[in-house]
Amino acid sequence: MSLRNGARLTSTADGAGRGDFGRALRAEWTKLRTAGETGRLLLLAVALTVAVGFGAAKAVKCPDAGCGQDAVKLALTGVTVGQAVVAVLAVVAVSGEYGTGMIRTTLMAMPNRIIVLTAKATILSTVVLASGTAAVLVSLLACRYILPGNGFTEAHGYALLSLADGPTLRAAVGSVLYLVLVALIGLGVATAVRDAASATGIVLGLLYLFPVVTRVVNDPEWQRHLQQISPMTAGLAVQVTVHLGELPIGPWAGLGVLALWAAAAMLLGSLLLHRRDG
Repeated sequence: MSLRNGARLTSTADGAGRGDFGRALRAEWTKLRTAGETGRLLLLAVALTVAVGFGAAKAVKCPDAGCGQDAVKLALTGVTVGQAVVAVLAVVAVSGEYGTGMIRTTLMAMPNRIIVLTAKATILSTVVLASGTAAVLVSLLACRYILPGNGFTEAHGYALLSLADGPTLRAAVGSVLYLVLVALIGLGVATAVRDAASATGIVLGLLYLFPVVTRVVNDPEWQRHLQQISPMTAGLAVQVTVHLGELPIGPWAGLGVLALWAAAAMLLGSLLLHRRDG
């Protein structure tokens, strides 16, 4: 085979690969968009995130200077609840296909399982990124007007919440990325387990049981280590804007820990999907 012919074949293969991925993206977007649960779950995730943040901001008073509250983290409290709905959405995006047997049709139309899973992850991440951004921005905007009435004023050492402030911007961007990574954990676990109830239990257990176990442990050093590897505790360190030296792990390093959990879940899901017939 001549060099020119080899280059032409390589170019054709690359084009086919891109075409396959494009078709997979369109297929996954259609499936997610037309699934009855998707819209409701996304609206619920946004509503819960905003509502819990709003409630937390209304409940906390700061009548004296130096009340010690982190206003930004307080405004983003709802992420700890909204993440559960995001995890369920990710699980449903996969388990629904297994429940109906549609996964076999999907894999027959697109035998390359890596392309299928990557397309699912891309579409899911994009949808969660958009809804998470809306939830975080509305939460911050609402608390920008609520908190001053509860004593979070410049006289008490609190400026108005603003994305122009570096730590606030980091917390906002990090919170959105946090939700995307939670979705990828849900996607990877659901692909590996295939059963919706089991996958949901595993993901929610990873998120919420680690902090409980940490409180049970009496040794401060072990507590710190558990906090450093806990998906939720480490990941949500990105929201903290005050007393950073007291954190068990830095904000971006903590989000990196969550990213490792997401990568591990996706890798496991990919390996098991590759070995199974659907």
